[in-house]
Amino acid sequence: MTAELLEQTVDRSKAEAFAERLLNIFNSGALSLMISIGHRTKLFDILAELPAATSQQIADIAGLNERYTREWLNAMVVGHIVNYNPTDKTYKLPVEYAAFVTRAASPDNMAVFAQYISELASVEDQIVECFYKGGGVPYSKFKRFHEVMAEDSGQTIVAVLEDSILPLVPGLSEKLQRGIDVLDVGCGSGRALNKLAWLFPNSRFTGYDFSIEAIATATTEAQQQNLTNVQFEVKDTTRLDEVEKYDLVFTFDAVHDQARPDWVLRNIYNALRADGVYLMQDIHASTEVSGNLDHPVAPLLYTVSCMHCMTVSLAEGGLGLGTMWGQEKALELLKEAGFSQIEIKQLSHDFMNDYYIIKK
Repeated sequence: MTAELLEQTVDRSKAEAFAERLLNIFNSGALSLMISIGHRTKLFDILAELPAATSQQIADIAGLNERYTREWLNAMVVGHIVNYNPTDKTYKLPVEYAAFVTRAASPDNMAVFAQYISELASVEDQIVECFYKGGGVPYSKFKRFHEVMAEDSGQTIVAVLEDSILPLVPGLSEKLQRGIDVLDVGCGSGRALNKLAWLFPNSRFTGYDFSIEAIATATTEAQQQNLTNVQFEVKDTTRLDEVEKYDLVFTFDAVHDQARPDWVLRNIYNALRADGVYLMQDIHASTEVSGNLDHPVAPLLYTVSCMHCMTVSLAEGGLGLGTMWGQEKALELLKEAGFSQIEIKQLSHDFMNDYYIIKK
């Protein structure tokens, strides 16, 4: 196509709007990195407690270097997140914004999610290589993913376990009070299981994950809380061979990035007792991309999929279903595993996840 013909066929307003959108994307991507830093350094938390203050005052309270603190604050100012008074050179975080970027705002602290962007960016070179050669990037290359995931699940899962998630299954809390056997597959750092073990001392809890680091963290936290009814073990659940051992099995956002989700689900089916319940929390999405056009965070989730969930599965020679495997695929694999009773529920605070109540 000649330049002259291209000029005739291009909708200039559409092209300019797209160029403007790209600039907004680049600015937002840059701000995501700054928001992550603000969360990790607790600058948002400190700003929320302060009246208008100078960069030096803020840095002193935070125990941070003033020059870096000032540059971060200026990024927040031009990003329209922090207010700035040029007369006295003071900065102030609006209370309305503090409600979404501080630890006190949990489970609404959205600054937690910004950490995923920098963590994913750390493996960009390896991901680009996979585009050319196939394969995947293993879990070991992600230095903070378990840490960030634990903080994320602490807001969306652990904080609402007792009041929102357990009531999804009628009578479940009462059974836990009396005492049952519980398994968490892909337990990560064990925050959910440790909380359940503390809430229900008569029940017996087991957590499996193939991450040595995550299991070490889970075990240490259980010991610190003097929990004697919970145990954690490093285990590849594609090789799980337990039969009718548990009354309740959990998976919290853990199935889709398994190397072989089909094998894991079949093993869960075998490990569950005949009258048991499997509660699977996983991403709310459609398997077909056209069903996700109106999903509020679809671009983020497909990026997380490409740069983590899909690639860690492929690194193990797995199916690589990815984050957005969707309800249709999930239902297909659950039925293939042998489950016949499946109900999908959602929670008002959690637009990102579905909760599958599953029985044999």
